[in-house]
Amino acid sequence: MRTSDKHHKIIEAAIKVFARKGFFNARISDIAKEAHVADGTIYLYFNNKYDILITLFEEEIGKIILQIKQMIEKETDPKKMIEIFALHHLKMMEEKKELAEVLQMELRQSNKFMREYRNTKFIEYVDIISNIIHKGQAMYVFRKDVLPGVMKRAFFGALDETSRMWILSPNHRYTIEETAQQISDIFLYGVMQ
Repeated sequence: MRTSDKHHKIIEAAIKVFARKGFFNARISDIAKEAHVADGTIYLYFNNKYDILITLFEEEIGKIILQIKQMIEKETDPKKMIEIFALHHLKMMEEKKELAEVLQMELRQSNKFMREYRNTKFIEYVDIISNIIHKGQAMYVFRKDVLPGVMKRAFFGALDETSRMWILSPNHRYTIEETAQQISDIFLYGVMQ
């Protein structure tokens, strides 16, 4: 088996184990068992459990960033770009449930991770939103007085909280598509009549 294959197998196994047991309860031996490798093999690729979590986060968020950028590049309307971002973010809850759970729940609960990790991939991800706002302002689609840095956090916050509730609650009254559209509409058009 090639080195990159084992690395990928370990990351995939870690996602499953972290989602099932939680980061703190998961052991390296659990990940090794899920990946069908010896415990020692894990240490050939990663220093410890935190290293696996950080690598998992960077690689998976990196893939999501690439996908969303490719989708947005095909669009010229900044309003549609916002809708694409919202839909893609929420669809991950459905398509990659275990990964979404790890990203939503486990990363937040690790104070060490939040304290020590610079989080450049996450910044790159939410900066997609502020870049869309800048484009929209340059095209006179969005108001000039909207602060892109505030908008990106508020918009992402709405998506993030909705994602969290989606993971925690098994019963959903709305589809992902309806939810993404509703959040986009609220931010694009407000709630005024």
